[in-house]
Amino acid sequence: MDLIEKTREFVASFLEGEPSSHDMSHINRVEALCLEIQKVEGGDSLVLQLAALLHDVGVIKEHEEGGDHAVYSADIASEFLSKAGLGIEVIETVTGCILMHRFSAGKSPETLEAMILQDADRLDALGAVGIFRAVFSMGALRMLKHATGIDKGSSKSTVYIENPIEGFNEYMQYKPFIIPEKLNTDTAKKIAEKRLKIMRLYLEALNSEIGIDEQGL
Repeated sequence: MDLIEKTREFVASFLEGEPSSHDMSHINRVEALCLEIQKVEGGDSLVLQLAALLHDVGVIKEHEEGGDHAVYSADIASEFLSKAGLGIEVIETVTGCILMHRFSAGKSPETLEAMILQDADRLDALGAVGIFRAVFSMGALRMLKHATGIDKGSSKSTVYIENPIEGFNEYMQYKPFIIPEKLNTDTAKKIAEKRLKIMRLYLEALNSEIGIDEQGL
């Protein structure tokens, strides 16, 4: 088994039972988006695949203990890749990408690979799959709070609004609708433009059905 497949298997074992929307399907989509962007923009494909596969490996620890899953993921990735015999320079490049990826952290990546990973992760919050992930995640995090008392805090404040449709509308304004202006590569921006059209159409239909004035959306 090569390193990529060993890494995929390792991550799958960590994310088994992941309750929100950072499961293996998300990981696989981000990996595919990284490679799609890399074909146009360039960058190291090995670094990108490893970073994509490992970027959320610490998310369950965040659910259980709080903190920042990007930091947890980078630490786990470093240990795993060291044991796999990868060179320190590649490991540091991979973990550097992971540390930069999180949307809520607002960090600006400096390497091309970190830019691509950040773009790919953000693109997976857009389009039809972005709608699915948002609704699924809201339900999962509300249930997590109900069952365990764990509150994801201000970065997830829209999750806990009493009316979930109102929360979804607020979420759309503070994340998906501003993602395009925060993307790094031209390739990602083109993909985002297509995906955002789907989200706007859905939100218009949703709000029309429930009687919300959508002016300005």
